[in-house]
Amino acid sequence: MPTKTSVPSNSLSKRFPQDPWGVSVTQDRLSRLSQHITERTEAMHNMKKLILSVFIFTFGFATATHAQQVNTLLTKQLPEAPGKEIEVITVNYAPGAVDAIHRHDAHAVVYVLEGEVEMQVRGGTLQRLGPGQVFYESPEDVHTVSRNASKTKPAKFVVFFIKNEGAPILTPVH
Repeated sequence: MPTKTSVPSNSLSKRFPQDPWGVSVTQDRLSRLSQHITERTEAMHNMKKLILSVFIFTFGFATATHAQQVNTLLTKQLPEAPGKEIEVITVNYAPGAVDAIHRHDAHAVVYVLEGEVEMQVRGGTLQRLGPGQVFYESPEDVHTVSRNASKTKPAKFVVFFIKNEGAPILTPVH
């Protein structure tokens, strides 16, 4: 039968003078370990919230900027103005659709067909437009607001561009 080996109490009391069996030292270590785990868990939770926020922002931004349908109706060179062309498009905004800040590097005239849209260029006033109303942008303008004014109804408008041949109709501004 195995015999119990006892540790001389004086050797433990030298290592742990207040606690000869090391109980409070173990509790202290467990307490520090528990605090460390709690801090790491909170840090991981905060990181998950940050990642989720970035994802929601990115997805929301992508959804907002693509919640529209653009159709080209006409592209035609202008013989009286070599190197220039006219391009005509329709834009269908879903309810709540928003475009990112952009420019056109063109003369642009917006004519609203259905619903209501809000438009603004940098330095200009916000305009709410309904069917039959127009909005003009010069090649130097930065289009800061372009959105469907309604969260429940679609909007549709035509845009007439006079621009350099082959130039894109929209350039994002960061």
